[in-house]
Amino acid sequence: MCGIVGFAAAPGQAAPSPVVGEAMTAAILHRGPDDGGVYREEAVLLGMRRLAIIDLAGGHQPMQSADGRHVLVFNGEVYNFRRLRAELATLGHAFRTDSDSEVILAAYAAWGEAAVARLEGMFAFALWDRDRRQLLLARDRLGKKPLFLWESGQGIGFASELKSLLTLPGFPREIDASVLPGYFAFGYVPSPRSVFRNVRKLPPGHYAVFREGRIAETPYWTLESTPGFAGSEAEALEELHQRLAVAVEDRLVSDVPFGAFLSGGLDSSVVVALMAERMAMPVRTFSIGFEEARYSELSDARRVARHLGTEHHELVVRPEATALVERLVWHLDEPFADSSALPTYLVAELARPHVKMVLSGDGGDEAFAGYERYRKFLALERLGAARPLAARGFGLAGRLLPGQRGQRLRRLAERLSEPFPDSYLSGVALSRPAELRALLGAAGDEGYAALHPLFRPEDRRPLLDRIVEADIRSYLLDDILVKLDRMTMAASIEGRAPLLDHRVLEFAVRLPVSLRLRHGRGKYLLRQLARRWLPSDILDKPKQGFAIPLPEWFRGTLGAMAADVFASRAFRECGWLDPGVADRLLSAHRRGTAEHSEPLWQLLVLELWARRFLDGRP
Repeated sequence: MCGIVGFAAAPGQAAPSPVVGEAMTAAILHRGPDDGGVYREEAVLLGMRRLAIIDLAGGHQPMQSADGRHVLVFNGEVYNFRRLRAELATLGHAFRTDSDSEVILAAYAAWGEAAVARLEGMFAFALWDRDRRQLLLARDRLGKKPLFLWESGQGIGFASELKSLLTLPGFPREIDASVLPGYFAFGYVPSPRSVFRNVRKLPPGHYAVFREGRIAETPYWTLESTPGFAGSEAEALEELHQRLAVAVEDRLVSDVPFGAFLSGGLDSSVVVALMAERMAMPVRTFSIGFEEARYSELSDARRVARHLGTEHHELVVRPEATALVERLVWHLDEPFADSSALPTYLVAELARPHVKMVLSGDGGDEAFAGYERYRKFLALERLGAARPLAARGFGLAGRLLPGQRGQRLRRLAERLSEPFPDSYLSGVALSRPAELRALLGAAGDEGYAALHPLFRPEDRRPLLDRIVEADIRSYLLDDILVKLDRMTMAASIEGRAPLLDHRVLEFAVRLPVSLRLRHGRGKYLLRQLARRWLPSDILDKPKQGFAIPLPEWFRGTLGAMAADVFASRAFRECGWLDPGVADRLLSAHRRGTAEHSEPLWQLLVLELWARRFLDGRP
């Protein structure tokens, strides 16, 4: 796990100096405190920071091929590097190190750009071909590792984190205000765009070649849910077990101590159980909880830890953790309003003195249809022609009932009145259409539209398959994976997610609906498999989620912080939104007459981001 940076010059231009490379890598020191380096020639600048996980002594980067033709900077892990290394050795390639980085160099020498599709793992890399004068940029299948691109007349800059691009000479710190509706709708900036003008994210499952001043992107992998799995439930169970076992085994390859995040929920418990089967020593597990009992899963995590015999560590988060908000804004790069980033960072900090790499249960909800919103959406869809009547009934009840009960009923009526895909997106969104219009004016109408391209009108697959795919290409990519990468890297540890092995995901999305959703619950097949290791009281408890006590905190210390921020001249004159709406949301929330913690968090995060990342206002 590392961070990479660089710049490839357009014809007639020169790459920045090594001093610039040092500044770019210094901005992401947290991603790789063990080692670093910069390579520069006239046309290219490459830099990296390294967190050493495999081949601690031999994996220094930038890494050059033995003949000096190719130069690589690489972030991530290639889990099948030993199998590829053996295959490449039969083709005559000799190796000087035991690192997966050198395998990438040899694979490119043997197969060119086609080598990218043969890599299994999580990665983003840049490979300079000195003979062809071209830069190859690549990102893993699901986008677990980030890669930002900035195009200018001088060439193309790239980096694992946006903050490195800020150090490039001539980089304009100009916000792209057109992404704000999407941010306020969903809490993140939807890919492939970024919060800065002229900066985009290389899409997952793509590589790009920059040559002679032009860049061309090519997809090498897409997730397909057809044809569907046609075997029996017993056959599906065995295949799932086999694929998960391989995914966990691949991710246990490490030359440093490792452990696992354990929430006590199904996904992380399955991962820890599979680890425990394959390790001679107890798994080191890490959990956090809150003083507010309804947000805390510590008791569940303890039960799983005792059952599996792990070496367990835990932390109780108190409201003073809100003092971390500004630090998290820096590490998250873009405005990012998933407040569970805070406990993710704290559990990574808890793990850091003990391990350098952790496995997590991220991805199970998308792969196996675990979110409650899937079940609720499909239930609403089954109302069919009765939807308008139900919408009127819920709307009337919502207007008659006070407080949060009425608010929830009005939102339900709103969902029933919306056409697909807004009828689904409104269950994902953090802000409602009325809130978006109030905050942003007419631009607020573009909030849900930011994800409309994920839904094809001609798609006739089951609705579950369509909404799960949309979540994988949006919520998973731009929220879950961003949170896991940035928060583990902020603590200088590596996070691996076996449930997001592409072979597991390819299998899971092909399962019939009945093997994912059954008896009003998701993850049916995964839950059945978990019964081999875990007792029913762990598996059958209601899903809780990884939430923090935002509503309570905004009525306490966080509310006071927000009031100060919203009162600042910079916030009131930024021109992006109506500050009066922010005042009303905060006032109603602090009085307890409404629940507005999520849009308030979005507003607070956006303003703190602007203070840190922008020199001025548009």
